[in-house]
Amino acid sequence: MATKIRLKRFGAKHDPHFRIVVSDSRRQRDGSAIEELGFYSPAGSSPSFEVNAERARHWLDLGAQPTDTVHALLVKAGVVEGVAGQSVEADAEVAPEAPAEETQ
Repeated sequence: MATKIRLKRFGAKHDPHFRIVVSDSRRQRDGSAIEELGFYSPAGSSPSFEVNAERARHWLDLGAQPTDTVHALLVKAGVVEGVAGQSVEADAEVAPEAPAEETQ
């Protein structure tokens, strides 16, 4: 089963709150989750964020892929290493493009 660590939205209109959950990647965003790891509340003067680092590392070790936003939050919490703005996807080695041949 392909699992993702993602944000599950709840809260009122214009007042978003998110749960950080582990779910099957084929499920809906707000569908059933395998496990709840924490919460993120971006609204207000001081955004609040809490995550169970031990369980997050456990799921990452099992191969769960965090979304870009969750990856940035996990970097801020010190759960994973990296830069908060970088994508989770592994940077593939890209061969330099050969110069195009000129036609006459």
